[in-house]
Amino acid sequence: MLPRSASSMPPPPNPAAYFPPPRVTLPSGLEILRTYSGAVIFLEILFGTIVWILVASTRVPLPLLQGWVMFVAVTAWFLSIVFLCVFLFGYANRIAVNWNQTDFLFHGATFVFYFGAFLLQAAATSLHHFPRKFNSTSQEKIMADHEYNISIAASV
Repeated sequence: MLPRSASSMPPPPNPAAYFPPPRVTLPSGLEILRTYSGAVIFLEILFGTIVWILVASTRVPLPLLQGWVMFVAVTAWFLSIVFLCVFLFGYANRIAVNWNQTDFLFHGATFVFYFGAFLLQAAATSLHHFPRKFNSTSQEKIMADHEYNISIAASV
């Protein structure tokens, strides 16, 4: 028989014991390149460089549209390199941030900006057949055929 002060039910568990604070689950050093996140960062750097080169190698008929495309390509390229260096050099272990959430937000924001840049570059590419000057009698197009092909590659 149990004494009156003792109950048959154990005390409720402490919820803090079941939810440890967030920690870095992404590896540091060269091991980051073996994860999906490292592969995506590497691809962002690679394709950002290609877009940067392709857009810079053409005449810019629509500076507002293609200026934003260049801004996104250069900024995302630079931030991807910085983000990769944080993991390569082990700074992720020294900075108390939820790196899983930061990684997700970084890739999500980069996707949104690159998708917007894709839409603007595709819009600029689709105008290739319009004349450069509407009041002129010459039929010079906004983009030559070679620049049109480069713009298609930059859009893709």
